[in-house]
Amino acid sequence: MSRPEHPHIPWSGPAEGPRILGINPWIFDFAAFNVWSRPVGLLACLDMLRAAGASVALVDCLDRTWEDARWPSPGKYGTGHYPKEELPLPEPLAFMDRRYSRYGLPRDMVREALAALDPAPDLVLVTSIMTYWYPGALEVLDIAAELWPDVPRVLGGTYATLCTEHARAHARADLIMQGSMELPANWASLWQRLGLPAPSLPPNAGLSLALDLYAEPHYAPILGSRGCPFTCEYCASRALYPDFTQSAPDAVFSALRAEYDRGVRDFAFYDDALLINPDRWLWPVLDRINAEDLSLRLHTPNAMHVRRLSADVCARLKRAGLHTVRLGLETTDFDHRHDVKLTRREWEDGARNLLDAGFDLDDIGVYILFGLPGQDLGNVEQAVEHVRSYGFRPHLAHYTPIPHSPLFAEAAKVSPYPLAREPLFQNNSIWPCVPGGFNWDEAKRWKLLLQGK
Repeated sequence: MSRPEHPHIPWSGPAEGPRILGINPWIFDFAAFNVWSRPVGLLACLDMLRAAGASVALVDCLDRTWEDARWPSPGKYGTGHYPKEELPLPEPLAFMDRRYSRYGLPRDMVREALAALDPAPDLVLVTSIMTYWYPGALEVLDIAAELWPDVPRVLGGTYATLCTEHARAHARADLIMQGSMELPANWASLWQRLGLPAPSLPPNAGLSLALDLYAEPHYAPILGSRGCPFTCEYCASRALYPDFTQSAPDAVFSALRAEYDRGVRDFAFYDDALLINPDRWLWPVLDRINAEDLSLRLHTPNAMHVRRLSADVCARLKRAGLHTVRLGLETTDFDHRHDVKLTRREWEDGARNLLDAGFDLDDIGVYILFGLPGQDLGNVEQAVEHVRSYGFRPHLAHYTPIPHSPLFAEAAKVSPYPLAREPLFQNNSIWPCVPGGFNWDEAKRWKLLLQGK
C-alpha cells in the first residue's frame, strides 16, 4: 500500500459497519526519538473492532502518513527523529531551562485531514501513552470535538488508566476507558456509545494488531504477550494489564510474515517478558523464521531479563536475526534491587553467553536506573563503569514515577513536585526525584561518564 497524498485518510473494513477513527496523538516533551514506536494498544483496539464488523481508520501523528508530508529520513534499522515545533513551556514546567516541543506531524496538516475525512466517523478513539504526554491527547480531543461535536469521543491508554481523575477533569471525552478494550465492561461501553449491541470479542483480541493501516512502514512491532508476571517496584504493568497472556505462535508468525511480505525487515519485540515460557510462542516463531529463511533484523527495545540468557537462548536469538540487544541491569548493588532479583553470577553468565553467541558489542546496550527515590548516585556511577568494563554500552534509564506502581508513594514523598496531582511532573526529563532536579552541568557530566570520558 502506497502512502496517500494529504489529506486522504482511508477507511478499512466493511462499509456497512460503524466507522471508528483511531488517533495516536503528538508527543509534547523536551525530547523524543523514534525507537520503533507504534501505539500497539490502539492498534489492538482497531483490529478487534474491525474483526467485529466496524470500519476503521488511523491517524498516527507520529508517523509520516502522507507522501507529501515532510519527515526526517529514517536512521539505523528504521529508527529516527520526528519533526517538531517548539512550544511555550506549560505553566507547571516554566522553571525548566529546556526547549519544549510538539513532536510529529504538523498540527494544521492533521486538522485539515480530519476536517476532510469523508465519510465522517461515528466514534473517535484516542490513545495516550506516557502520562505526561497528555497535552497531545487533550489537543486531539479538542479538534475532534470542534469538527464533530455530536460524535462520541473515547480516551483510553496509559494516561486514561493511571490518571483517570485528571483525565475526567481535563479531557473533552465522553468516555474515559480504564484498562484494555477487551475487558467485558469496556467492550460493552464502547458499543453502547455507538447505540449498538456488543458483538462477541474476536479471537486473539488484544494481541492481534491492525498493522496494515500503515502505508510503506519501515518497521513493525511483534507482540506475543500482554502484561508481565513480575512486580518490579518502579513498573505499573500490573495496573495496565493485570493478567499475563501469551499469543499462539501461528498468529504471531502470520502477522510477522504479512509485514515481511510488505517489505518490512526490522521488527521490534514489544513484550515486557519476552523470555518467559518461550516454548509457548517465541521458539516456534523463531524456528519458522529460520525454516523459511527470512532475512530480517529483530530488536528488543524493552530490556530482556538477563537471568534467562542461557547459552542456548542466546544462540537461538542470534540465529534468528536478533540485532539490537537491550538488557536490564538496574544496578550492580545486587543485594538491594527494585526489580526481579538478579545475582552477580547470573549477570556475568548472561553477559558471557551473549558474547559467546557472537553478538556485536555495539549492538548490546544495558539499562541502568537513574533517579530513583533516595538513590545513591555513586552506585549508578559504579554500574556505568561495570557495564563499560564488558565493552557494552550503558544507557541511563531515567526513572519515571508512574501512578499505581509500588514505588510511586515513595516517589511522591521525596519529590518536591505534586506528582499525584499534575502528571506533567511525572516527566523523567525533569529528574523529579533527584535532589535539585535537572541541571545541564550534571547532565553533561553523566553523558561523559557514559562515554567513558
